[in-house]
Amino acid sequence: MTQSNVSAPLSGVRVLELAGLAPGPFAGMMLADHGAEVLRVDRADVVRRAGDRPRPEVMDRGKRTIGLDLKSPEGVTAFRELAREADVVIEVFRPGVAERLGIGPDDLRPVNERLIYGRMTGWGQEGPLAPTAGHDIGYVAASGVLSLLGRAGERPTPPINLLGDFAGGGLMLAYGVLLALFERERTGRGKVIDAAMVDGAALLAAMFFHQIHAGTWGPRGTNLLDTGAPMYDTYETADGQYVAVGALEPRFWEELVAGLGLTGLPDRDEPANWPALRERLADAFRGRTRAEWAEVFAGTDACVFPVLSVAEAAEHPHNKARGTFGRVNGVLQPAPAPRLLDAPQAALSPATRLTDLASWGLPAATEAELREKGVLA
Repeated sequence: MTQSNVSAPLSGVRVLELAGLAPGPFAGMMLADHGAEVLRVDRADVVRRAGDRPRPEVMDRGKRTIGLDLKSPEGVTAFRELAREADVVIEVFRPGVAERLGIGPDDLRPVNERLIYGRMTGWGQEGPLAPTAGHDIGYVAASGVLSLLGRAGERPTPPINLLGDFAGGGLMLAYGVLLALFERERTGRGKVIDAAMVDGAALLAAMFFHQIHAGTWGPRGTNLLDTGAPMYDTYETADGQYVAVGALEPRFWEELVAGLGLTGLPDRDEPANWPALRERLADAFRGRTRAEWAEVFAGTDACVFPVLSVAEAAEHPHNKARGTFGRVNGVLQPAPAPRLLDAPQAALSPATRLTDLASWGLPAATEAELREKGVLA
């Protein structure tokens, strides 16, 4: 995105993003997408090897990149100077690593009390598991949410790493940054954000906790929204493709049944009838291709939609009309979301190197010296 877009809601907000695994860059992308000036800080040797080529990674779009050796005293001093000019730091290390480097919240607060320090980990900054390694699948398992996902009688099915890393992690961190920015308007002081993927994953399942408490949520794969019900599932078509069905409400169900040409179906409100209903629906859907079913249900409220590949989704007329997807240097990617109506859409661009750090408070002579020593790239 072009950082000159003064109409963007986060225009003027400066973010130092310490390079790391996906959730941190995703949070930085969310902020950059809406106008923040994000400076990505990677290892000096990595940036030096990459040269001046724009970074193609989707989550680095709209950012500038520098390399900095944070294991050297000069690199740490330089990072503190950059933090003096920043509004936000995004850090994705295990607890204690930033402190050992000398760039933790307490190290940076003396140079900038308004600084918001966003910390992204799987287990959080405290608790018995805080110092241990992990990945999305473990955090989602520990949250209890993974036990809810999957078909009846089968193993729990992780939803790739969307739930822990991105929704429960990166998106929650970006939300925390906005909360802290809002509070800073009242207090004048920054906050430390402890964004833990296990916390975020648990929060995302809030809707289901009452049913679990009441005993009305059964084993995975047997409930209304987890593929237990035949009116909320996917079905194979004659050409080996799939359609998604979400005909939950009675009138939507009636349109689904009419479109399928089915009669004499058992009561769908009785779970004991669900296996028989599913078999009837599956047989019907196998009778035509995905495209044929799309035509049958086009313009109806049956809530039937073809399961599109990513490439197909980008070409769908609705998504094209809304500009849901775009390309940067030929790489297909989702457009920024959500949208603020009547605000201009920012142009997307790949990450590029920043070779003049004067605007970030680093004098030219200091910058030149650090580059000569190999500390800065």
